[in-house]
Amino acid sequence: QVQLVESGGGLVQAGGSLRLSCAAYRLTFISSSVGWFRQAPGKEREFVALVSRSGSKDYADSVKGRFTVSRDNAKNTVYLQMDSLKPEDSAVYYCAAKIGGALLSRSPGYYNYWGQGTQVSVSS
Repeated sequence: QVQLVESGGGLVQAGGSLRLSCAAYRLTFISSSVGWFRQAPGKEREFVALVSRSGSKDYADSVKGRFTVSRDNAKNTVYLQMDSLKPEDSAVYYCAAKIGGALLSRSPGYYNYWGQGTQVSVSS
């Protein structure tokens, strides 16, 4: 059974940094596109960043210049480095994977598999 496991969330002050990890089991990230999404209470799930199978990257305007997505194929893990965090970045963060995905898709419906989420809270 394919499983994605996020880690690295927590409570941080505004201006601080966190690095989220997404580890995959029974799925090879090298052949997948991987996206990061977030959902705050009462809001819809929104796109944050993605890295495609080919290594292309895309970011939401709200995080561009502050967040960096990367992948370590040897560890079968995708990371989201989050710097200069703001209170409005507080949300549950999810990673998602599309096996064989070649598109730069910001749509949650494009992805086959999802992790359980990790909470990020940024205090002002």
